[in-house]
Formats: sequence, C-alpha cells, structure tokens
Amino acid sequence: MLTLLSTSLFAQIENPVTWFSMSRKKSDKVYEVVLSASLKKPWHIYSQHTADGGPLPTKITFAANPLIQLAGQAVENGSLETIHDEGFNVEVKYFADKVEFVQTVKMKGNVRTNVKGKVEYMVCNDGKCLPPAKYPFDIKIQ
Repeated sequence: MLTLLSTSLFAQIENPVTWFSMSRKKSDKVYEVVLSASLKKPWHIYSQHTADGGPLPTKITFAANPLIQLAGQAVENGSLETIHDEGFNVEVKYFADKVEFVQTVKMKGNVRTNVKGKVEYMVCNDGKCLPPAKYPFDIKIQ
C-alpha cells in the first residue's frame, strides 16, 4: 500500500522544464555562464524583468566566489513575448519553448574554479501555474 501511495504522489509532480548549464570561454579570463531552459508545450517561464504584481520573475543568484567577478546582469536570449495577463492584471514577459540566461564572468587570475548558484523560476500554461521551483547549478570554469 505504501509503495502504491508513493508512486501515485510522484506521478502527480509536473516538471515541464529541463535545465542545462555550461560555460564557454570568450577571451582571456572572460567566460560566459549559460543556463538554458527547455520547456514542454504549452508551458512558459517568466523573464527576469516581469512587472511587480505579476508572476514570480526568474531570479538568478550566484554564490560568492573571490576568484571571479560578475560583469553586469544575466542577459536573456530567446523569443520574448509580452502580454497583458488577465489573471494578474499586469503586463508580463515570458519565454515559451526555450531560453538562455547568459552571465559574463571575469576571472581574477589564472585559476580553475566553479560558479555555483541557483535559478528561482515559475512556469505557467494557459490554465495553471506551478509553484515556484529552484534549479541549483555548479559550473566548471577553466
């Protein structure tokens, strides 16, 4: 009975987002940290720049690392859509299908290190929203 119950509970958990993370070298001591989200249709994930009073905007937090310096804020690459959401009664910005969040980092020396952090995000479709979720990342920079 307990096995049947736990299987039933796991079957109810929806996860329409697949995350992938990597780094790529841009120049001497300059790298990009890439956080890619692929979404199942008809789900969408919100921009970092969604209006207050609306759904939870995507938020990227980086753990402190004395060996790197973040350059600016993460840039969003994807097909951004802006709509007036009747449920929240605000303009919202979101990505469907896929999006990349790209953060430039500068190394403070010739060392190898990792960039750690988390992405907090919320996904919705036309009928419902899932509770906010977190994607922890640990990306090797070399």
